[in-house]
Amino acid sequence: MLDRGGSAADAAIATNAVLTVTAPHMCGLGGDLFALVHDGEVSALNASGRAGSGADPGRLRAEGHTRMPHHDDIRSVPVPGCVDGWATLHARYGRLPLDLVLAPAIRLAEDGFPVSPLLAPGAQAVAALPGGSDFEGVRAAGDLMRRPGVARALRAVAGKGRDGFYLGEFGEGLLELGAGEYTRDDLERPAADWVEPLRVRAFGHDVWSTPANTQGYLLLLSLGILDGLRLPASTERSAWAHLLAEAARAAGYDRLDLLHEDADGLVTDEEIARRRAMIDPAGRMRVPSRTADGDTTYLCAVDGDGMGVSLIQSNAAGFGSMLFEPRTGINLHNRGIGFSLTPGHPAEYGPGRRPPHTLAPALITRPDGSLRSVVGTMGGDAQPQILLQVITRLLGYGESPGAAIAAPRWRLSGGETGFDTWQTPAETVVEVEAGTRWADGLAALGHPVAERPYGGGFGHAHLIDVRADGVLAGAADPRSQIGAALGR
Repeated sequence: MLDRGGSAADAAIATNAVLTVTAPHMCGLGGDLFALVHDGEVSALNASGRAGSGADPGRLRAEGHTRMPHHDDIRSVPVPGCVDGWATLHARYGRLPLDLVLAPAIRLAEDGFPVSPLLAPGAQAVAALPGGSDFEGVRAAGDLMRRPGVARALRAVAGKGRDGFYLGEFGEGLLELGAGEYTRDDLERPAADWVEPLRVRAFGHDVWSTPANTQGYLLLLSLGILDGLRLPASTERSAWAHLLAEAARAAGYDRLDLLHEDADGLVTDEEIARRRAMIDPAGRMRVPSRTADGDTTYLCAVDGDGMGVSLIQSNAAGFGSMLFEPRTGINLHNRGIGFSLTPGHPAEYGPGRRPPHTLAPALITRPDGSLRSVVGTMGGDAQPQILLQVITRLLGYGESPGAAIAAPRWRLSGGETGFDTWQTPAETVVEVEAGTRWADGLAALGHPVAERPYGGGFGHAHLIDVRADGVLAGAADPRSQIGAALGR
């Protein structure tokens, strides 16, 4: 797309569209999308869906639920925002016709693509589900897979824009599957909004992320906290991991109480200072108790005119809800798991509401406003923690993009799914990648520590760095579980 004269936005949409075809176990037309764009100034796009008009939290509570169902329940499926996100991003920043941008994805869906080593076992698991017929016959990596319903949906978007999707075959199937969860008015209402991005100054740069309903504020709070602490000279010292982990804990311990779509004032100088004061360099802090397995694709692009796009798109947990829209076979996300079922909670499940999101892309600018980096990662609740480490290495320690991305990581873990870290914030475990030198020192400072294998459990981060001399330096995460290139 860049070679054809397209913008970074065109390249990002085209790449995301291909991934929705070839990586349905990580993202898809049935998921949500967020993006940051730098084109002289920073803009933020929120393309996350809203619960349908039939959303009824009382019914879920009456059925005995205390949390939103994780799988196999349409009530955890807000109207997907991905296609609205493409349409809105393209309308403002696209240069190429949308049908040209979507052409590679349509070709792969119609003609077929070789299944990746990650998709193959997942395909076998969902092939027998209602609507999962696209996955039948897939036995191993390299098997050819076609997705005719997805191709029709993409052609509808290419020809008629967002209405071709939401008011066409996909929308009709979603209404049928929802059985009262959604109305046609829900599908007519665009899910994408340009919103005011959040910003914090750290390491002499401005770091930007998306506002509520995302957890981008956790990254910015953590960086602001860290910027006022005295960091050790070496990132190999356990004190480095301790201070970063404590900054993340101080930022996130009350996330489930604070984060909802209308939350405001989450990143202020006063709040940063208050949370920084909680940290003890000599030991693990005691955070106040609360009163009340994720899969994502991240991508970034920079074009020859300097436009940068940081885009993240996801189903939430793997194939998402494990439900498929019956007409096109598009699998549906389960981002509704972010809702609360506590009566009166500001993030309570309800009609037209957006759930709290783990997705949190980032973008960095220099003090003069010029683009420095676009960066992001997959990783559920751990996304801000992973980006905190990558950005600190990049800006605070001057590491190259490749070194910052490949370096060992830690993450906070407190639950079973990757989306429940903050259910019990006082009990979070610091998980470290095998081979680091941090474990003993962290344990001595009072942290529960667990060592885990180096790999995708610690995120897949990518970044493009725009050097002062105009040279672009990019790095993709070596933690990818596959290194295969498959084509025809």
